[in-house]
Amino acid sequence: MEVYPARQLAHAQPPLIPSSREVRTDSAHSFVEQLSTTTIAAPKMSSTPAPAPLSKPIVFATSGMGGMLGWVLVHPANTVAVRMNLSSMQGKKFSFAGMIRENGLMSVYDGLAAGVWRQVFYASSRFGLFETCRDKLHEIRGKTDFAGRVGVGAVTGATAAMISCPMEVATVRMSNDATLPADQRRNYKGVADVVKRIYVEEGAAAFWRGSTPFAQRAALVGVFQVATLDQFKEMYAHYLNQKKNSVPNVFCAAMTSGLIYSIATMPLEAAKNRMANQKPDPKTGKLPYTGTLQLMRAVSANEGFLALYNGFLPYYMRCGGHTVAMFIAVQMLRDAYTNSIM
Repeated sequence: MEVYPARQLAHAQPPLIPSSREVRTDSAHSFVEQLSTTTIAAPKMSSTPAPAPLSKPIVFATSGMGGMLGWVLVHPANTVAVRMNLSSMQGKKFSFAGMIRENGLMSVYDGLAAGVWRQVFYASSRFGLFETCRDKLHEIRGKTDFAGRVGVGAVTGATAAMISCPMEVATVRMSNDATLPADQRRNYKGVADVVKRIYVEEGAAAFWRGSTPFAQRAALVGVFQVATLDQFKEMYAHYLNQKKNSVPNVFCAAMTSGLIYSIATMPLEAAKNRMANQKPDPKTGKLPYTGTLQLMRAVSANEGFLALYNGFLPYYMRCGGHTVAMFIAVQMLRDAYTNSIM
């Protein structure tokens, strides 16, 4: 593609190849590095000033609120995914119709309050920390490339998991408690009750039971969901001529990143669920699972590797659905806030 500087067009001179200094603007420089294009036209000039960046409190608040709104929509899928995944651990064959017949339709909302509280800590810290650290890295390096997004996404994802792990344990237990035999049920009455009883009966360390696979999964989520979503938004804006951060742009990017990270993280999700829900052996007092690799080896040997993918379809519905709902909600909240202060 030939590029015609404004001065040449004004004098109707033959096209010349401009120097790199004439066409290398900051936006073109970033675009070249991210998409590895060899030629790029100078960006169109606009008289409309760019909107001021959002303050960090607004970034964190909208991230958390978007995560909460998205979770309300996908919690039933999460409940089904957890129960399907843990059914083989309990030596049972899962049946959705049987679950509804035994526990009622509204049982798919078991643990909803804990799930929403989880998003208060997890979504706000994961997405908020990602944007904060990404922008800081840009200030230091002078660019934001895919490798930078991957590194930041992994670190901030794992950090968010450690922060929110207590609510993750509460969500898993409350979602699955109704499927246990009557003599094994914990019969939690609510979020406050589950937090109190875990602390009193099992100690504070139980809040981080399964934190290792949870952090490993969250690191992959940070890479495949947050980092790739940011990249896919730019790619779809370029190749599909979408306006970046518009609802169609966020929807396409979120669906793509949601599918990728669902496939990549399902075994770690299964490991996290089993470790969060496990009980000590009544004879030895020892927990059956002590680490991610030990759990995966044990499950693969006893039940087959594909047992780690039990519940994949509802898990993808949860992952893809929450990815779409969360990021669209975040974008709409930010647009509403921006419009309200203009």
